[in-house]
Amino acid sequence: MSVRGARNGEHGEGHDPLNMPLNSEDTVLADPQTAAVRTGKFADPLPAVLASLTDSKAEDIVSIDIKGKIAIADNMVVASGRSHRHVGAITDHLVRDLKNAGFGAPRVEGLPNCDWVLVDASDVVVHLFRPEVRSFYNLEKMWSADAETAPQYSN
Repeated sequence: MSVRGARNGEHGEGHDPLNMPLNSEDTVLADPQTAAVRTGKFADPLPAVLASLTDSKAEDIVSIDIKGKIAIADNMVVASGRSHRHVGAITDHLVRDLKNAGFGAPRVEGLPNCDWVLVDASDVVVHLFRPEVRSFYNLEKMWSADAETAPQYSN
């Protein structure tokens, strides 16, 4: 009997979870958002985006409802990565998760530099920043302003 056969429980010692096939019925995931991303059970991209960013350890995740403010999206998400590499990894993970959830391939801008990466996921626009760049542009303040507040002009 081979060593591999012994590892797979041919001696009646149990099973090796590393060599078991992963079926959705057999896999128990503790986090429902992560489970929904992995199984593609989202109808709206916003929960998929938030779950992916959380799973990637993105920092300071802010979701802004921009319905009625702009026609290209319903929500904007702003998050930070700790470094260029972390922003790039978050972006790669987000793109993969959106594809797996059935939302297709989002458009990505700014990936070569990874200072500010924009991911256009249809109804959700995601801005991923390094912390210094995020504080410089301060998009949350600009987009969180009330839409009803009209600019005041004086003569």
